[in-house]
Amino acid sequence: MTTTTATPADARTLGLAHYAARAVLEGVLARHGLGFQQQIVLRPVALAAGPVDRGRLAADTVAALKVDADSAEGTIDELITAGLLRTDASDVRITDAGRELYERITKETGAASARIWGDIPEADLVTTGRVLTLITERANAELAAMTK
Repeated sequence: MTTTTATPADARTLGLAHYAARAVLEGVLARHGLGFQQQIVLRPVALAAGPVDRGRLAADTVAALKVDADSAEGTIDELITAGLLRTDASDVRITDAGRELYERITKETGAASARIWGDIPEADLVTTGRVLTLITERANAELAAMTK
């Protein structure tokens, strides 16, 4: 494990960590022909016990990724066209192919995540989670104020 001198967290260190982890995820996704936004949309449908309301899925994608509604709806359509999701009226469900792909990706990313996160002490993870949640809340409040 590589260690570096501890420095206070700031926007740059947060961004560098985000982009490094996202690059790992996108490497896995690319091997399976899936994009980042597609994975973000596929995940909640794969984890749901039943159908997912399409409008809610699109709204959650908009909120999570800060994309516009057309982009979120387009991603849902891409997954339907690819046969990974299917639509029933206003609901979407995962297909067998979608579930199989999601499980393969989860297995691969889980192994990478274990190598990245595995030996970080639980107390550090709890503190980091608390701080990142606060940063997210504050950044969302800034975005809301900017759009007024």
